[in-house]
Amino acid sequence: MLNKIFSIVLLLFYSALAQYASPRAVMSSLNHDFGTIVQGVSVTHNFVIKNLGGEVLQIQSVKASCGCTAVSPSKRELSAGDSTVIKVDFNSAGRKGKQTKYINVVTNDPANPSIRLTITCNIIEPSEKNKQSALPKIQLDTTEFDFGKVSEGKIYEHTFSIKNAGSGTLEIKDIKTSCGCTAALISSKKINAGKTGTLKIELDTANRSGKLSRTVVIKSNDPVEPEKILTIHADITGGAN
Repeated sequence: MLNKIFSIVLLLFYSALAQYASPRAVMSSLNHDFGTIVQGVSVTHNFVIKNLGGEVLQIQSVKASCGCTAVSPSKRELSAGDSTVIKVDFNSAGRKGKQTKYINVVTNDPANPSIRLTITCNIIEPSEKNKQSALPKIQLDTTEFDFGKVSEGKIYEHTFSIKNAGSGTLEIKDIKTSCGCTAALISSKKINAGKTGTLKIELDTANRSGKLSRTVVIKSNDPVEPEKILTIHADITGGAN
């Protein structure tokens, strides 16, 4: 019985040793999203491939799924611990809407000889860009604030900064707090492009104690982020929960 166990352990050891001695291809990431780009623009991303094995890793081929994507590794052979980049160029000319393209990387890694990389994007026409540039964009200086240790029975205040980073007028449609102990006061429900407003938060600690977290939800006409959530924390000494 002991001989059988010893043989299994020895087999596992040599298997692990062989795996370590072989080349091993590891990618820093398998996916990249270029986001929204204007039709006709070319974009580039560098995927990083590393050899975590013990022998030389050979990049045997790198092929894209369409002619709109060009790929080229910086070098074809990687020593143990070495890394290089696989440069991906995507040309959006003549294309529109959501795009998904694949790059197949073939190496001499015996455990993982074929790796598929994915690039995605959303292509808009130049006229659509002009429309999008006229939209509001809500931007907060921070989405979280900690009052720290506070005393029960007092009211504490903090003011958040709200900026309109877009080109259209930002409209604050609604502000909701998670409990009656928190009040929110906006300086203006309409913030012009490039301008900044404020949101004052009041926390009433009456009849409360211990660690407390509350949220404030801001609803606006920002088409990308129609809701922004603020979180406040406090550690209240004295009082009841």
